[in-house]
Amino acid sequence: MIIKAIKNPIMVVILTLLILSFGCGESDDGWEPLFNGKDLEGWHVFAGDETQDGWSVTEGVLIFDFQDKVDTKSSNLVTDKTFSNFELSLEWKISDQGNSGLFWGVVEDGSYDHPYQTGPEIQILDDNWEEYIQERGDINRAGSLYGLLPPSKIMSKGAGEWNHFLLHIDYKNNDGFLEFNGQEVIKFPLHGDKWDSLVANSSFAGWPGFGKSPTGHISLQDHGGWVEFRNIKIRELKDPQRE
Repeated sequence: MIIKAIKNPIMVVILTLLILSFGCGESDDGWEPLFNGKDLEGWHVFAGDETQDGWSVTEGVLIFDFQDKVDTKSSNLVTDKTFSNFELSLEWKISDQGNSGLFWGVVEDGSYDHPYQTGPEIQILDDNWEEYIQERGDINRAGSLYGLLPPSKIMSKGAGEWNHFLLHIDYKNNDGFLEFNGQEVIKFPLHGDKWDSLVANSSFAGWPGFGKSPTGHISLQDHGGWVEFRNIKIRELKDPQRE
């Protein structure tokens, strides 16, 4: 080994530290993978057992296919860990007339049956699904803060193409925003009067747990159909502030 060939003990220590630093999961800029590209380690089905019904991994891609399900109940995937202040980056691809979602702040304590009862959602949708958009409006199209705020721009590449989300959640500075394929499309508060007003004027009014927890799981939604995810990574904001 190279380390054995180096006789200077200081150089051995330095080389060892370098090797360890390259081997850890977190990169120099703080990003660490939420999905390892091989299996579902670090994830489980919300309020379920270890069976990840309908979910599989193929060539570095996390796939949900309703045709692979054997149970009728929802198989919403959630992280084992909880997060508070972070940036989350992922790519997603949806089927024709497909529907899914990305949630944060999800509470899993036995009191709720679904992630959407507590976690706000960033909508994932086939934006070419005209009937859905006409019926529900821009407030429910891809890149919306589902049921609360529409995206300022239509950025979706549509069914069968990869899209990118960068979600910024900073409870300390009350700052949330979404970049969709490189463009900021929504900006929103996370608590306080403005957040309360958004919820009060939505279908979530009267839901006691909705959007209340600054710490929670991240969830990917089973909404029937087929959806793929890849390159899922997170960067926790140690001293949260928007640069």
